[in-house]
Amino acid sequence: MKYLIDTHLLIWTALNSAKLSAKARNILSQGDATYFFSAASIWEIAIKRAKNPALLPFDAASARKLFIATGFSELGITAEHCAAVESLPAIHADPFDRLLIAQAKTDGCILVTHDRFVASYGDFTIMV
Repeated sequence: MKYLIDTHLLIWTALNSAKLSAKARNILSQGDATYFFSAASIWEIAIKRAKNPALLPFDAASARKLFIATGFSELGITAEHCAAVESLPAIHADPFDRLLIAQAKTDGCILVTHDRFVASYGDFTIMV
């Protein structure tokens, strides 16, 4: 199984946060799965931290290194991913989440999220 983990869950996993649900911890502990983080999550962290440095305990470059050290594989953004955003229903307006949805759908991943709007995109999403 291939899982793409949304930005909040990545941050909570890296920080071993109590916000990470038991369901999320269970999904993230499957030994036979591959876990990805999107380059879009690093971009999102960079933008949010630039606006408010106190919001996150690490910068985007450090986040990338931390996610890799935690065992996640990096998923780059392709033109195919970007084009797939256009065909998504307008359920969610956040451009980062829409790109994650398109990446998961295009690459055959299950998108793990805590956002009910993201989870409403279909059977390739799991809400935790």
